[in-house]
Amino acid sequence: MDSWEFGTTVRKWRDRVSPDTAGVRVGARRRASGLRREELADLAGISVDYLTRLEQGRSTSPSVQVVEALARALRLSDSERDLLFRLAGQTAPGSGVVSMRIPASVQRLLDRLAGNPVAVYDATWTLIVANAPYDALMGPTTSWQGIERNSVWRNLIGPGTRAVHTREEQAEFEAALVGDLRLTTARYPADQRLQRLVDDLRAQSPRFVELWNSDRVADHQDHGRRKVIDHPGVGRVTVDCDTLIVAGDDLRIMIYTAAPETIDAERLALAIVLGTQTLVD
Repeated sequence: MDSWEFGTTVRKWRDRVSPDTAGVRVGARRRASGLRREELADLAGISVDYLTRLEQGRSTSPSVQVVEALARALRLSDSERDLLFRLAGQTAPGSGVVSMRIPASVQRLLDRLAGNPVAVYDATWTLIVANAPYDALMGPTTSWQGIERNSVWRNLIGPGTRAVHTREEQAEFEAALVGDLRLTTARYPADQRLQRLVDDLRAQSPRFVELWNSDRVADHQDHGRRKVIDHPGVGRVTVDCDTLIVAGDDLRIMIYTAAPETIDAERLALAIVLGTQTLVD
């Protein structure tokens, strides 16, 4: 890895990304035309200290996940993304592994949905990115690292989410997640990151082992569309959660909306205002 050139390139590309393009709110007195270091770090889901060390050439060998996150936050073209991977001493992930890349066309779609809570997952149900309204509704995601970003882990082993389920609904939801993950392993048999995830889940969760070894094959279509979210600031909000599948890139885009002119729509709007004000502060 050429750590100096990698850092220089990241700094140069950071300077050319306008905050508006990246969906970053700015104040009236802002002088920088590009992204500030803390803004890029937040968009990429890494610490400011780590980004500083990368830009200054003091940290080497960033992971594939970090390079992919930086490429996404910097809105790089395909050729620029490949260059960033080469500078990091990595090979850009090929077609035989689960992609964490959000293509430019999908990013434009996400930009148009910026007012709604939206989260994007890869085919392993690992969170790639969530926007500010999503964090406002469902709780902050920016501090999640590693397996914490995986929805299977969060629901079977970790702290769960703000979604309210009956015991039966939770069991169905867990089965659907694990079933979809089984389908993913069949599509990507050579993906070592995916295999490590499955091994970690098997080691940590008897429930996962039970579902993994069952005969049931479930996928994302089995997930309940209507969800009740227990928000700490506004109470319970009933929302529709629609999952859009980007077939060519095997992404899952989850969009939360509420029926217009209802109390749920009012509570959702209030949750977003409260949460994004906190995020801006």
